[in-house]
Amino acid sequence: MISKAAPISKKPKALFYVQHLLGIGHLKRAATLSRAMEAAGFDVTIVSGGKNVPGVNIGAADFIQLPAMRSKDEHFSVMLDDNDQPVDDALRSTRRDMLLKAVSTLKPSLVLTELFPFGRRHLRGEIIPMIEAARDLSPAPKIVCSVRDILVEPNKKERGPEMVAIVERYYDHVLVHGDPNLVPFEKTFPLADQIADHLSYTGYIVDPPPSAVVGGDSAGANEVIVSAGGGALSEPLFSAAIDARPKTVFANNVWRLLAGPSLPPDAYDRLRSKITDGIILERARPDFTTLLANCALSVSQGGYNTVMDVLAAKVRAVIAPYAGGKETEQTLRARLLSEKSTLQVVWEEDLSTDSLTIAVNAAAAQSKPSSDGIATNGAIGSAAILANIIGHESRVTS
Repeated sequence: MISKAAPISKKPKALFYVQHLLGIGHLKRAATLSRAMEAAGFDVTIVSGGKNVPGVNIGAADFIQLPAMRSKDEHFSVMLDDNDQPVDDALRSTRRDMLLKAVSTLKPSLVLTELFPFGRRHLRGEIIPMIEAARDLSPAPKIVCSVRDILVEPNKKERGPEMVAIVERYYDHVLVHGDPNLVPFEKTFPLADQIADHLSYTGYIVDPPPSAVVGGDSAGANEVIVSAGGGALSEPLFSAAIDARPKTVFANNVWRLLAGPSLPPDAYDRLRSKITDGIILERARPDFTTLLANCALSVSQGGYNTVMDVLAAKVRAVIAPYAGGKETEQTLRARLLSEKSTLQVVWEEDLSTDSLTIAVNAAAAQSKPSSDGIATNGAIGSAAILANIIGHESRVTS
């Protein structure tokens, strides 16, 4: 069992860099980890380089918003600014200068980079200077990577050795937010053994479910909750769900479609034009875990955060993992979890009204899945490890 970190005196400062480009999963996971770090006594500042996402619970953390950039599409080859214009050198310079100023002002004891160096390579021009500036401080902070369980396969063979070299040169530790009994890091990063002395598995980072569920009239009670995280590419799933509803055993239940903040307005309008009685379309809500705890069925894409929230809620579920562009993460996670639980999967190439109908009806006939046997204490576990890294081993208790 991973120990829980006791509160740390003097509130050591942590600078947490995170960049989301298409969905919001990276930011949401960072926010959950940040709250656990606060509970362990850290004073956290989140520096976000993605588009602003209303409603993300960052607790008491300070928040620095860099000039935002996002990916134009699922291929991640073109970066756009907040005005949907290609990112230029001036914006990159401004971001880099803001990061250097944050390091100089905060003088953190700990610097975390979410995903990098296992991704976000195109942002090394701002991340590496930030790390080097931090290492020049006296005393120098510990440098730690926060990375999910599954990586997207790099498109060039030299990327793996490059990642290893950056870890060995700059990083004190790599926190893998997963469970090796489900997905060992080497499954998607074959060179993991070369940095084994840097790696720690934390368990999955999961938003805690609500401590109590109100009665039958509570939010989401007996509904089918259809969600897709940030939702930039979720229109096909939502459209199939609208058409599938009358053909399923949940035809008389309310279906609530939660469109993420990244779903384009024109896609939202197209979906709204298809809405019939018994279907609610709205933007994503901060009480998502409560909706899951109360619902009859979850239908979602296969992102890290949503899938773990579903398992923690122990609700019958269908997942339709996104597999476009360079994406391999959601498909692999869905396959592994479907082998270990009663989650129903609709593969992207098969997604249709009929295939979703079959999966929904199959899920209704199954027992409820759960996260039993999968480590889901990753937020607390990460905070404990981080407390140890900055020299507070004696303050960590079970």
